[in-house]
Amino acid sequence: MPDPSTTTAARFTLDSAFGIGAVQPRLYGSFVEHLGRCVYTGVYEPGHPAADAAGLRQDVLELVRELGVTTVRYPGGNFVSGYRWEDTVGPREERPVRLDLAWKTTETNEFGLGEFMDFCAKTGMEPMMAVNLGTRGVEEALQLLEYSNHPGGTELSDRRIAHGAKQPYGIRMWCLGNEMDGPWQTGHKTAAEYGRLAAETARAMRMIQPDLELVACGSSASGMPTFAAWEATVLEAAYDQVDYISLHAYYEEIDGDRDSFLASAVDMEHFIESVVATCDHVRARLKTQKRINLSFDEWNVWYQKRPNPHRVEDWQQAPRLLEDVYTVTDAVVFGSLLIALLRHADRVTAASLAQLVNVIAPIMTEPGGPAWRQTTFFPFAQASRYGRGRVLRVEVDSPTYTTARFGEVPLLHATAVTDDETGDVTVFAVNRSQSAALPLEIDLRGVEAHTVVEHLVLADSDPEARNTLDEPDRVTPHAATGTTVAGGVLRAELEPLSWNMIRLSPQRG
Repeated sequence: MPDPSTTTAARFTLDSAFGIGAVQPRLYGSFVEHLGRCVYTGVYEPGHPAADAAGLRQDVLELVRELGVTTVRYPGGNFVSGYRWEDTVGPREERPVRLDLAWKTTETNEFGLGEFMDFCAKTGMEPMMAVNLGTRGVEEALQLLEYSNHPGGTELSDRRIAHGAKQPYGIRMWCLGNEMDGPWQTGHKTAAEYGRLAAETARAMRMIQPDLELVACGSSASGMPTFAAWEATVLEAAYDQVDYISLHAYYEEIDGDRDSFLASAVDMEHFIESVVATCDHVRARLKTQKRINLSFDEWNVWYQKRPNPHRVEDWQQAPRLLEDVYTVTDAVVFGSLLIALLRHADRVTAASLAQLVNVIAPIMTEPGGPAWRQTTFFPFAQASRYGRGRVLRVEVDSPTYTTARFGEVPLLHATAVTDDETGDVTVFAVNRSQSAALPLEIDLRGVEAHTVVEHLVLADSDPEARNTLDEPDRVTPHAATGTTVAGGVLRAELEPLSWNMIRLSPQRG
């Protein structure tokens, strides 16, 4: 890291004439999987003091609304490759209990498709449904679609009506399986096998509803040995039938290499740009005008190498799995990942933070007890609320530092979003330095917004600070001081190891 006494300013210029693309609301999606306590004692806990008549925890619903989630991917994840949708509908007392091979747990199916749709309705989220292409295929996907979306007059749609849902669910976005490139996946397939199955499933689903938006499985990580070749093979088979290719990426601090961890977004941006290049290569080969967009439908900080502190035996119901407790450092990296998504908003038009509650999540709960915000809650909530509009091109001139994994990396990672109707601009910025404040100068010559509305910071003198059951508000954003605009230049000081949101407006009145 650089010497704090010699750190020079980071700079960039904002100009509304130079944009990347409009932020699609689906960029602020999340993910609910039948994994650990995401559903049971997370979203759903009948008998909890805050539960409504349907068993949904209203304290969690309030936090989901505050978080600003727009879409929610369901029911997996690895879980979907053994999913039997018909087990999840109808009277609860008649639903079968099944083994879930993905996470070696027991699934009661007490929370099913209807309960999920009720959850979406109560939070204002759009459902993003996944179909099982691991142990099942075209026929089951068609059955689920007909049950969900057909108005009535057929056995399956009338079954939905009999189950209490008179109006069709109207699910528009569907994932064609999950991580089918992964040997851990039940029903794992080669790229050629999956590409053909995805194309045939998509073609058949469009026979029922032509305007569906369909997501083909991309690589489950950029480090997979089949990465890029997988995408190319799948898209060669399914390009005309799908709208998106998926990306999944998780990041963690490894062997104490915090410098590289703080630069995780370098890898994420390279991943995105590599998939875009592959999509466009296939587009050129097929000589088509259609453009495939990206659905980054699993992303987060996830400590996969850490042992589970809770004792878990096979075939438990809703055990404590993947319950990472996030630090300020994690939140800064998390915010940088959000910046990476926004910087590619022209092609990343959907994304899902994995996951929503308890499982590597921004929201935590205690069975029978409270719900609270993790440190990662705050960057997401701020971006979802204020990162709406059009992303401006930001080219930073920043001091750098050396990382073991990525070489020289800028200390500043930033983006900006403008509301073209109001002229408001929101800057999101991360200072990757662990020890030094970073002076920031933004030339505002190309935008009307020259009045600082607020500058909020997520940082702490303890980089390991976190929110817990005992201290749920240990870490919260605070207002920065000294952020000013003079002579058309914004000047601010970004605290060490910090996530920053700076809101600007044109002079009014």
